[in-house]
Amino acid sequence: MNRHVSGIIGCLILTACIVNGQDKLYSNEFALADVKLLDGTFKKAMDLNTSILLKYTVDRLLYPYRLAAGLSTMGASNYTNWSCTAADQSFCIDGHVGGHYLSALSMQYAATGNAQCKERLDYMITELEKCQDANGKDADFTGYLCGMYDGKAMWRSFKAGNFATEGKNVVPWYNIHKTYAGLRDVWVYTGNETAKTMFLKLCDWGIKICSGLSDAQMQSMLGNEHGGIDEMYADAYQMTNDTKYLTASKRFAHKWLYDGIYLFQGRCWSITD
Repeated sequence: MNRHVSGIIGCLILTACIVNGQDKLYSNEFALADVKLLDGTFKKAMDLNTSILLKYTVDRLLYPYRLAAGLSTMGASNYTNWSCTAADQSFCIDGHVGGHYLSALSMQYAATGNAQCKERLDYMITELEKCQDANGKDADFTGYLCGMYDGKAMWRSFKAGNFATEGKNVVPWYNIHKTYAGLRDVWVYTGNETAKTMFLKLCDWGIKICSGLSDAQMQSMLGNEHGGIDEMYADAYQMTNDTKYLTASKRFAHKWLYDGIYLFQGRCWSITD
């Protein structure tokens, strides 16, 4: 087969597989390992992706999680992009890249079987579990796992119904959503049961932190960018069949957005009818 054609076919199959990668949550999907790229442009791109992922220093990505949990940062320094310090608190979304990294390593390992990706994943989950356990020494933060700078003070404020971020930790739910998604993806793509347990503990923390908020307060809080946090709770329900997660998913649904979509669809239907 022509190399160019084979590369295109490989890309199309891989694209379909990435879209349908969550076989543990959706029974009509298949695993990334079922797809093999032939030699060509797209195989080179995948190999490049692996090499770039392996250039990151894992302890630097773990830095904000360890700092937030009151643990030793192991002599590492924080990556500076989108990080926050005492001297500069203008735009703080510390820790979210670590969540993205968990997802990226998981998918890359599932697609390629690269042992170094798996080794990094296992190390990160082991160390993040220590952070989650350390956070649990405070009853308000049992199950909590995030790298936000001074995040616990902000979450206590949210728990009390005050959703002002004042320039610090500007998009907290968007930020922590990446950790939710990373833990979920480690389980989905590699079968790591510890990651699943950690994910559900984080879900339980989120339910607890919002337990005293009215529906109106929830909607006010969701006026700030919040990522796909409602999807995380839908996935938790899919994993466990526990209705508390389905209820939480509905509470995290931003009515301003969804009601607007329904209204738009209704207008479209009335026009076409």
